[in-house]
Amino acid sequence: MNLIQFFDLNGHRAVAAVQDGVARTVNDTASVYELTIAALSSHGGLAALIASRGLGDTVDRAAILAEGRMLSPIDHPDPAHLYVTGTGLTHLGSAATRDAMHKASGSKPAGELTDSMKMFQMGLEHGKPTDGGHGVQPEWFYKGNGYTVARPGHPIPSPGFALDAGEEPEIAGIYVIDQNGQPRRLGFVLANEFSDHVTERMNYLYLAHSKLRACSFGPELRLGDLPAHVEGTSRIWRDGKVLWEKPFVSGEDNMSHTIANLEYHHFKYELFRNPGDVHVHCFGTATLSFADGIATQPNDIFELEAAPFGAALRNPLRQQDEHPLIIGNVY
Repeated sequence: MNLIQFFDLNGHRAVAAVQDGVARTVNDTASVYELTIAALSSHGGLAALIASRGLGDTVDRAAILAEGRMLSPIDHPDPAHLYVTGTGLTHLGSAATRDAMHKASGSKPAGELTDSMKMFQMGLEHGKPTDGGHGVQPEWFYKGNGYTVARPGHPIPSPGFALDAGEEPEIAGIYVIDQNGQPRRLGFVLANEFSDHVTERMNYLYLAHSKLRACSFGPELRLGDLPAHVEGTSRIWRDGKVLWEKPFVSGEDNMSHTIANLEYHHFKYELFRNPGDVHVHCFGTATLSFADGIATQPNDIFELEAAPFGAALRNPLRQQDEHPLIIGNVY
């Protein structure tokens, strides 16, 4: 079962369950967050609660997307309490582009391992513990909060000071922290972990800056576990034609870390276990248009699709103007 959130034709929030390609509204439900909080206080979990509330009218996902009424598949009543974070160098093959970028910038001579390649190798060797313990910690980064999330179908803004505006097709885990401070996973979504790769290429220490960009995820939330092998396609459209297209793979069969290991190294910090908070945690990619020399332009459209996640995630690129920044005193 997948879930979507949207505005109905009367402008009211609604939730629908998608099964076998058919979306039907969940009765008496205005948000996935509210549904989740209610499920945490009941027995049987989300699926049982949805069954008890019952399903109503069929809705047209394509029309909802085309009319701009689709919401992200989860949000928080206070956007500051939704964290967007991620981890890199987790997929087989993901280090090659990063390694080439840093050698091109002169950070390491040919033949000497970059820090990225060293971390990737650590993941290959110790990212999938088999003894029930914890593996090596991965690269980790902070992207923003609910204010930086672009809804499916809506523009992803790139700030005026950005040097690049590139997609990263990823799968992200969706979590809500329960009343006891325990992370509870709802499921997984497609995510465009939009980044500035030119800034990152200048110096690896600029990675944190390059990740402080908007993102988008959804439109559907897949409940339950992630398949071990996921195949998808990432595209960029320009002027109605496909400018660039490439397959991507994910799932643990294609990763150097287990999902459990990546989750542990995020939620081991007490900061990320505050009751009621929502977490969107991206698990990395090995496919980038930037690696193929693509420079995006305003109004290009990013498109990500993978069969387990239903409808494709599409977002046009919007270039923002840089606003003057004035720092004032209060005294």
